[in-house]
Amino acid sequence: MSTVFSPSVGDELPRLVIEAVDAEKMKTMAALLGDSNPIHWDVDTVRELGMGDQPVNQGPNNLGYVMNMLGEWAGGAERIQKIRVRFLDNVFAGDRLEAGGAVTAIGDDGTVECDVWLARDDTHPVLAGTATLSLA
Repeated sequence: MSTVFSPSVGDELPRLVIEAVDAEKMKTMAALLGDSNPIHWDVDTVRELGMGDQPVNQGPNNLGYVMNMLGEWAGGAERIQKIRVRFLDNVFAGDRLEAGGAVTAIGDDGTVECDVWLARDDTHPVLAGTATLSLA
C-alpha cells in the first residue's frame, strides 16, 4: 500500500539536523573542489583573520545540507528543479545546524515552492532562500 504525498501551503518541511560540522570533511571537500582557501583547514589563518578558532565550512557544503533535506522530503534530490539562496553567515567546525523550510505555493503542474533555510544553534540563520520542486 502506498501513501499519497500531498503537501499543503504552510506545511513545514521535516528538519535535517547536523549535530556537528566535521572539520576533516572540510579538508576533503577543499581537495575535491580545488579550493585553496586556507580558512577551510588552517586554524591559524582563521585566527589571523579574526574569524574565531575553528575552520570555516564551504558554502557548497551548507547548500548541500538544504538540498539533502529537500530531497529526503520530496522523495529524491532529482525533484529539485531550482534553488536560490543567500549565504548570511559562516558555519564553523563543530557547529550544530538545522535545515528546514515551509511550503509557500503549489502549482497546478505539480510544482511546489518552498522557503528554505539553514540555522546554527537553532536560531542563527546562516543561509536562506527558495526552492522549486516537482512532485508530479
